[in-house]
Amino acid sequence: TSHHTDLVAGTGCTVVLARAGAVGGVDVRGAAPGTRETDLLRAENMVPFVHAVTLAGGSAYGLAAATGVMQYLESEGIGHKVRDWLVPIVPGAIIFDLGLGDSTVRPTDADGYAAAAAARSAPVQQGSVGAGTGATVGKALGMRQSMKGGVGSASMDLGDGVVLAALVVVNAVGSVYEPDTGELLAGPLAAGKPLDSVSIYADPEYGRKPQRPSPEPLSNTTIAVIGTSLKLSKAQANRLATVAHDGLALAVRPTHTLHDGDTVFTLATGVVDAIDEYPRLCGLAPALMARAIVNAIRNATGLHGHPSYGDVME
Repeated sequence: TSHHTDLVAGTGCTVVLARAGAVGGVDVRGAAPGTRETDLLRAENMVPFVHAVTLAGGSAYGLAAATGVMQYLESEGIGHKVRDWLVPIVPGAIIFDLGLGDSTVRPTDADGYAAAAAARSAPVQQGSVGAGTGATVGKALGMRQSMKGGVGSASMDLGDGVVLAALVVVNAVGSVYEPDTGELLAGPLAAGKPLDSVSIYADPEYGRKPQRPSPEPLSNTTIAVIGTSLKLSKAQANRLATVAHDGLALAVRPTHTLHDGDTVFTLATGVVDAIDEYPRLCGLAPALMARAIVNAIRNATGLHGHPSYGDVME
């Protein structure tokens, strides 16, 4: 995994490579998604492996970063062989971050190439980096009162080589909570403190006053990858992506709104063949995803006037 980060423009991209190929899955829950190559991840479709997942800012423009990832993989001789050609399979998703920093600068194919070339197996840098550079959360009262989002990760070593890991970019409309304690970590700001977005929506006067801002359509999303070393079928990989969405509901309230494009990908490398472990993965995936979301908020740093958890809670 690696990031390309542009703090001046407030955008970037994040690449998760599977050089040897991985069985992929996806579940798109939000009503405003921006994605590529999701149909081929359906269990009934033919392509057996994917070689990377690209997450990016820049709204739909940022999907160009995946082209650079394809170019890098082709240069490395990695891809799906079709006669004399290699076609790297690179699904991806984007967040809308054009309202922060310089909206004319978006992740490009060159940025995706650079991120892919820099990918390593070292621990993932978290916070306001990569695809999470321009991420914000808590936008029930509009962008101006939002807090900083970002990239978060979490992993579990389940023994005998079975690993479950999550990487998430949090750019949600909703407020973010620590599920275990109930602590409100981020949300719309009022008098310097985050608010609960559900309570804002429950206000009978919400949206009735012309001067009161509200979320912008198509401008929010939480996008993620959940990976495992376990050997899975495409159907199992898709189901793992589905249950991982429960982690979004645990930590982000509300989630899967009409303003969000929430999407979770699965990568299963198949290093370990122990299918009896699959139910355990499904049981743990929501809590792991929620932990990654919390880590994104706790590691974020303020940018372009949007304060972070650390700024607000000090």
